[in-house]
Amino acid sequence: MKPAQLCLKIHAPESWSELPWGEYYRSAIEQKMQPWWPKFFGFHLLKIGNLSTEITSDQCTITHQVSIAEQGRAVQILASPYQLPFAEKSVDAILLAHTLNYCIDPHSILRELDRVLVDDGWLVISHFNPLSLLGMGKLLPILRQRQPYTSRMFTQMRVLDWLGLLNYQVMHQSRFHVLPWHKQGGGFVNTHLPALGCVSLIIARKRRLPLTFNPMKFATAKPWFNRALGATKSYRNPP
Repeated sequence: MKPAQLCLKIHAPESWSELPWGEYYRSAIEQKMQPWWPKFFGFHLLKIGNLSTEITSDQCTITHQVSIAEQGRAVQILASPYQLPFAEKSVDAILLAHTLNYCIDPHSILRELDRVLVDDGWLVISHFNPLSLLGMGKLLPILRQRQPYTSRMFTQMRVLDWLGLLNYQVMHQSRFHVLPWHKQGGGFVNTHLPALGCVSLIIARKRRLPLTFNPMKFATAKPWFNRALGATKSYRNPP
């Protein structure tokens, strides 16, 4: 697997307004999240990063919502997302809006979020899609030093692989907003070519038990199970 850790520090914007068409991205994410916020239950919602702070979550049933980042005017707690000042399994839902695009080590952040998230807790991740018109801009040298092309862009499949290793069940995955300069994402194009969307959204839940069948668990059967199986064989094949 290609390592995701980066040695250079990336400048993260403190607001969506610092990104070209950033307000369009924020509005599109908020629209996609509308049917999901009422499904979140618990006591604490954590918003990681300045961009997450600006995402409207009034429809969420979790009333205690805390924003955290290393710096920012609207942030409530100043701390590193790599070392969150929270106890294990103390947070019910976490919003990670484009935070992975501007982090050095996304694996470490996801592991730290997994530490503080309760079992069956919700994790929402949005990020830029490299397989889009926005991602193609990174190929132009003249744009590489500008926002948002200076950010790191991961494919949705790669982020899903990371979540799978942490035993998360994906409840929703989508890509949208095909035309970055269009307020509605492109209308017809946005509806029929969602795979080329500039924004990727993943909603997952932390699961305590493995989601896949493990045959090794049944390699050594319990004695009562062996007796029951033997009785069944004797009944089907009498002497």
